[in-house]
Amino acid sequence: MKFLIQIIATIIVCFLLQTFLPWWTLAIGALAVSFAVGNKSGASFAAGFVGVGILWFGMAYYIDQTTHSILTEKVNKLLPLNSLLITTLIGGLVGGFAALTGALLKQK
Repeated sequence: MKFLIQIIATIIVCFLLQTFLPWWTLAIGALAVSFAVGNKSGASFAAGFVGVGILWFGMAYYIDQTTHSILTEKVNKLLPLNSLLITTLIGGLVGGFAALTGALLKQK
């Protein structure tokens, strides 16, 4: 149950932070949520990864659909990989490691 709460809280907090502040503030949000919830390190990493991954995928997909895939098509021509997948992976890793840091700080 704490795992699901951490995912939902991470999505909400990181979305609110990214609305008004730079992209890297999601790490602060994921760290704070992980510290507050208090999951173990592995569960915190997974919750941060999933939460921020879902958030960034949703935001990238929304931007992709509203701009009719103009930028996505150009990036996909340059890179042989799907740019939405890369965006999700990068966001997930940043969120996961930030949440892991929060969990390890809580354990001390």
